[in-house]
Amino acid sequence: MNPVDYLRISLIDRCNFRCTYCMPEEAEFDYIQSQQLLSNDELVALLGEVFMPLGFSKFRLTGGEPLLRKNLTELVESIANLPGLQDLSMTTNGYLLPTMAQPLYDAGLRRINISLDSLDAGIFKQITGRDRWQQVWQGILAAYAVGFDPLKLNVVVIPGVNDREVLDLAALSIDRAWHIRFIEFMPIGNSPLFDSVGWIDSATLREQISDRYGLFESNCKGNGPADVFQIPNAKGTLGFISQMSECFCDRCNRIRLSADGWLRPCLLNESGQIDLKSLLRESEPDFTQIRAQVRQLLIDKEAINFKERDRGVGDQSTYRRTMSQIGG
Repeated sequence: MNPVDYLRISLIDRCNFRCTYCMPEEAEFDYIQSQQLLSNDELVALLGEVFMPLGFSKFRLTGGEPLLRKNLTELVESIANLPGLQDLSMTTNGYLLPTMAQPLYDAGLRRINISLDSLDAGIFKQITGRDRWQQVWQGILAAYAVGFDPLKLNVVVIPGVNDREVLDLAALSIDRAWHIRFIEFMPIGNSPLFDSVGWIDSATLREQISDRYGLFESNCKGNGPADVFQIPNAKGTLGFISQMSECFCDRCNRIRLSADGWLRPCLLNESGQIDLKSLLRESEPDFTQIRAQVRQLLIDKEAINFKERDRGVGDQSTYRRTMSQIGG
């Protein structure tokens, strides 16, 4: 098993978009009340007293939409100043970045991923449920101007919806040092849509891009499971996250913390979670005991190949939470 040193931290389960793959229209949401969210102090204590002593040094802030979190810049600054931190990043839909990019950068954030599933405003609205393409594009430009590096754009490829734009989205990496990440569509809390449209494997996307532009494997590797390629002479890169077609459990270096304090060993594993919030809110939280429980979760973290589930192999949990509730 690969050493696990990367924690994805969901700050909030609410979002100002309603993306079909993340918050499907048919889903009913009982949003976490503010008092049930882990506070800034609780999060910083967990990182400093539990995760960093266990070897964690890379943290990503997610949601829902993390830019909706109150006192976000103060939290970013606190985490950025933790001794031993190697990397702090964020995934956002970008809508609020025109005004928040500079304060976040000033607080110590240096890496950012922005969801951009389409270059067509109509298709963007179809996917996100919001007519906000222009504002998101301005957010991307604001983050680029401020100096976020690398600046990554996440694309969830949905057959029959935005798959025809793959070549145009890939071309964004040619003239700017933007790093496009193509993500295979997953059935996490969105079964009706997934069952109707299916998914496209990364190998097919790479073949399409290679036929148009050429493509070679890049030496630029990130903290995650993406297979990274480049178009010849491009300033940026193309990454392919192939959680459906290619099991990368042997390379997995992450676990996930939900906004209400549940520590999850894997996106595909809804069993074996730890309720860290309850442990934290005891009158005298025992960080030694919490560390021991997290250490055991890491030991027990199993490989889960999604394709094997159809044959009854591995974890067979159903997904009670959507992507927005887990932390995308």
